[in-house]
Amino acid sequence: MIGKETIKTTPVTPAKALEILKRRKEEEELKFEQRLAYDHAQKFSLLSADEADKLVNDLLNITKIRKHQAVVLATIMPKTRDDIQLIFAKERTALNEDDITKILKTIDNYRK
Repeated sequence: MIGKETIKTTPVTPAKALEILKRRKEEEELKFEQRLAYDHAQKFSLLSADEADKLVNDLLNITKIRKHQAVVLATIMPKTRDDIQLIFAKERTALNEDDITKILKTIDNYRK
């Protein structure tokens, strides 16, 4: 994508990226990087795009969670408190035990 200017960036889950790439694939042939992203999203999407969007929105209802953090949580779907603490280790957000419990319960509602 040399020569193109980035106007806006929005974090999305792999399921949403797959949905976007499927639409692009119908319009034109995907470029090399897009094909790699498409294959990756197909292999690692744990939820459908609608479920992933709902999970991100549910996570955003928990205080202290920002959009990019909710997307990471919806992508990885951590199972333990330690996993959540690792995700937030480099963030400025300090989670207490109640927040971690809410996150785990919210994610568990979407687990298959």
